[in-house]
Amino acid sequence: MTLLIKFALLALGFVMLIKGANYFVSGASGIAYRFGIPHLIVGLTIVAMGTSAPETAVSIAAAFKGSADITIGNIVGSNILNIWVILGISSIVAALTVAKSAVRIDIPFVIIISAVLLIMGLDGVISRIDGIILCAVFVLYMIYLFSKSKETSQTDGETQEQPMWKNLLFAAGGLVLIVFGSRFTVESASDIARIFGMSERFIGLTIVSFGTSLPELFTSISAARRGNVDIAIGNVIGSSMFNILFVVGISALIIPVPFAAKFRVDAAVSAVAALTLFLFCRRKQKINKPAGICMLICYGAYFAYLLQRP
Repeated sequence: MTLLIKFALLALGFVMLIKGANYFVSGASGIAYRFGIPHLIVGLTIVAMGTSAPETAVSIAAAFKGSADITIGNIVGSNILNIWVILGISSIVAALTVAKSAVRIDIPFVIIISAVLLIMGLDGVISRIDGIILCAVFVLYMIYLFSKSKETSQTDGETQEQPMWKNLLFAAGGLVLIVFGSRFTVESASDIARIFGMSERFIGLTIVSFGTSLPELFTSISAARRGNVDIAIGNVIGSSMFNILFVVGISALIIPVPFAAKFRVDAAVSAVAALTLFLFCRRKQKINKPAGICMLICYGAYFAYLLQRP
């Protein structure tokens, strides 16, 4: 009975995270559109932050709880899932055209910061100094994005009919659901791991990262179906950057986050995933169905590795 309750709480936590992220994205995107911010910028910032809010809440809660393996596993696992699974599935649904600026700047930036996270973790901990560096880089990148948004205007003429008060209510209500959903998710996942003798690393890299990546999955597939490929691409790229720079950075500022040696392979795989994304879209600036299938195969190989060395 106890195990069933733990699984029920885990499912409840995921539902709260997904609904909370959806509400937050709806409200925050509505506010952004009112100010005429371009779709790619919305995807890289507002939507990415909203769909990454579950990772933020879960990772910080896990850091406070002393479950460092869930903190790092959730972030690294989510980034691998974001690129290989979410973009893989989205590109099968519809070919994704990648903006030139994303190929030249944003994707290489993800590769660099993924490698930086690995380097920072070589000494066994993401320290407060590391956290300060990551947060500082995050602020600089946000400044760059918003300066770029002033040079670009909305080109699709999309308007947001929802009143501003409702946008604000959705954003605030979504954050509340995310905070409480993260508590259920971390506590129940940790308990289930102990009951089955699973490592928190395996739980963080698979179950928790999949659950917290569901908002990115639904958002990107929905955007791809509607033809808003800039949001689909920007959401995944932005979420990956946000996870490393902000989530890990803030978690390390609150309390130094241990980085076990076994995470070096996973962090390296995260950087390789970003590199494969760059290679697939470098020439034609497009991710098509064959590329999507290749990315899903890459994740399948990585998951097989995890099963062998949990």
